[in-house]
Amino acid sequence: MDHEIPTDRRYAESHEWVHETDAEGVLRIGISDFAQDELGDIVFAELPREGETFDRGDQFAVVESIKAVSDIYLPVSGTIEAVNEAITDQPELINEDPHGDGWLVEIRTDDDVDHLLTAEEYEEQI
Repeated sequence: MDHEIPTDRRYAESHEWVHETDAEGVLRIGISDFAQDELGDIVFAELPREGETFDRGDQFAVVESIKAVSDIYLPVSGTIEAVNEAITDQPELINEDPHGDGWLVEIRTDDDVDHLLTAEEYEEQI
């Protein structure tokens, strides 16, 4: 099965994506199409609060599907700027539009994303 892998973002080996926003130093983060497909129907998402600070590699969210409960990890360190509140009421958005309306958080960071995989590298991994 082919999975959507937009080329305008970077990917972590743990299946999170990072996309630059219009705000300097702010990155939007979600999980990949491959990850949501592997999880199955997502029924619940626990997200952090705005203002919380995390290091790269920290667990920052939990996604629960009909199959499993999965920890989601941050590919960069920084402070949570925004949380996608729509996910709280409609966790299925992660399945329906993982690279769009199903985003999880926006984080302010000084990290660069060069350590993350390009779309091509990520596609080879999965």
